[in-house]
Amino acid sequence: MRRLLGVWILIMLLGQVGRAQEPVFYVLISTNMGNMKVKLYNDTPNHRDNFLKLAGEQHFDGTLFYRVVKNFVIQGGSSDSRNAPPGKHIGYGSKSNVIDSEFNDACFHKKGALCAPRQPEDINHFKMSDIAQFYIVKGRVYTNEELDLIEKAHNNPIKIDLKKKYYLPHKAELAELKKTDPKAFNKKLRAIKDEINFHYSISDKKEFTEAQRKAYTTIGGTPDLDGEYTVFGEVTQGMEVINKIARLKTDKNNRPVTDVKMKVSVIKL
Repeated sequence: MRRLLGVWILIMLLGQVGRAQEPVFYVLISTNMGNMKVKLYNDTPNHRDNFLKLAGEQHFDGTLFYRVVKNFVIQGGSSDSRNAPPGKHIGYGSKSNVIDSEFNDACFHKKGALCAPRQPEDINHFKMSDIAQFYIVKGRVYTNEELDLIEKAHNNPIKIDLKKKYYLPHKAELAELKKTDPKAFNKKLRAIKDEINFHYSISDKKEFTEAQRKAYTTIGGTPDLDGEYTVFGEVTQGMEVINKIARLKTDKNNRPVTDVKMKVSVIKL
């Protein structure tokens, strides 16, 4: 028994060493307005690997940062932005690469986050990412009170739906029990509350972590996008380039009047 326990502990330790030694991958996004060095997260391996593959195939080279929204995001990489004439509306392009989302509380929309866009939920029910293009967060700084409001705006509809499902069908029964059998009323009400609390605990509720709150109240970001789009990396050098691109004048489609071309290359460490 002791020998088996020792073997199990050794296996666990070796697994931890293996994870600690997992290589970290970086890419360089070169533009005519400056360069950005980006670290790809190992917490989102499918996005990391697909992005590295596309970068190695030069998929992004010559494409534009075609969508710039002040204090929000800069978006680019779509295949139909390459050699696009001035004023052309650019979308998802002809070379989409749809993969499963990889949501992780440790990977969130702070300023400089590298993220995967996607089609709307009415045609993309599982929030699958299109890794054939990307966006980088510009965002703004938030207060804790504003973050509280974002949580409430997301969570209150969940609570209302749960109340409709688990409380309202028993409302008349509870009213009668309250008059005739208070003990049974309290027992029934506790059971309903426990049911609601359980389903709320496993729901897609939004609760910002301490790390998220610290980032959003200092460097800023786009907290309302957390849990909606996959974050798979972050800018580690060249944050000022994000600011430059975000300040560009844009047309009615949020495309910069001045083209910002890119080249994405894998950095060899």
